[in-house]
This record gives sequence, structure tokens and C-alpha cells, in this order.
Amino acid sequence: MSANHNGMVFVIDDDESMRKSLKRLLASAGHESEAFKSAAEFLERPPHPGNSCVIVDVKMPGLSGIEFQEALIHRRREEQLVFITGHGNIPMCAQVMKAGAVDFLPKPFKPRELLKCVHKALDRSTEQRLRATEREDARRLLDSLTPREFEVMELVITGMLNKQVGAQLGMAEKTVKVHRGRVMQKLGVVSVAELVRFVQTAGIISSAKHGTKV
Repeated sequence: MSANHNGMVFVIDDDESMRKSLKRLLASAGHESEAFKSAAEFLERPPHPGNSCVIVDVKMPGLSGIEFQEALIHRRREEQLVFITGHGNIPMCAQVMKAGAVDFLPKPFKPRELLKCVHKALDRSTEQRLRATEREDARRLLDSLTPREFEVMELVITGMLNKQVGAQLGMAEKTVKVHRGRVMQKLGVVSVAELVRFVQTAGIISSAKHGTKV
């Protein structure tokens, strides 16, 4: 488990005593936290810019914990969730875990158990933010390619030789070689294997037919 557990922990529970209890526990472990009485109240808050974890009760007035998770997914937000509940069951646990929750703890739970889940969530959030930064950096470099260079790159990562790429795009083999060299130089890679990993890091869907980036 990483020693880097700095980050914000959010608590969403309609029970005021539970909110206060969790904030005291988190403070005792050195975590900064904010508490909310409803999921709707939390969603009105701007997304936290750093790594974060949300401890959320499953059964609440208004948006339930599960509906809250669905709302985050719909909005493409990536907070790491730890569910707590006094009304849980196995199908419910399976549902939230499949949707990406860090853990699902039945009440009453041991403080040490919850803190372990929080640490895991913050570690996952840190890793997630690192991957997002790498993805954005890779996409910025891909945006420096000309449309023709991008087309050449798409075919090169499928394993095509320069001659095959030229036949596909209707250009001379030596022209393909020039474009290929520029792609490698701009992206800072030296082999097709590195190029493939770069494209995977960028998270793009490559289509030689349609030239699609997402």
C-alpha cells in the first residue's frame, strides 16, 4: 500500500452523527475531509482538482448511493467510491463493485477497515490522475501530426511495411518513409512497438479506414 495518502476524503450520509463520527476518524488518521447530507449536495460542489475518495451511504433520501454512482459515471467523473450500508446484500455489492467501487462495507464496520479502504481509494485516484496526465500529454503530441502523418501512423501500427502503406494511401514508398520518420520524431519514439504503446497511452481508437480519433 502506498504511503502517499494525501488527498481529500468526502463523506455523504444523511445521518449527522455518522458524518461527524467519520470526520473525526478521518481527522485522527490525518485526512482532510468534507461532509454532505445528500448526494445532490455533493454534486453541486465543483469537482476536486486533486486525488480524492468519497465515502457514501447506500440508502439515503433523494439520490441513493447507487444512483449517485450512476450519476458520476454519466457525467464522466472519476471519484473513487467506498460504499457503507446497513441495508446491503450480495447483488447490491456485486453491482457497485462491477461499476468500479473500491469497496462495500456493511455497518457496523471497524475503523481500521474503513481507513484501509480510504487509503486504497486515494492510491487508485493518484494512479488514475497520473494516467490521465500521460494520456493528455500523448494526445497533445498526436495533435502535432499532420492529417497525412496521422494516416501513415495508423497503418504503421497495424504492422504494415512502408511499401504496403504507400499502396494503401497512394504514395511513393520513399514518401511514406519521410512521413514515418516525422511521426517517430514528433512523438519521441524509435520503434513500432513504442509507437503502439504511445497510441495506447493516448487512448485513441485507430481506424485505417476512417482515420478516427476519440
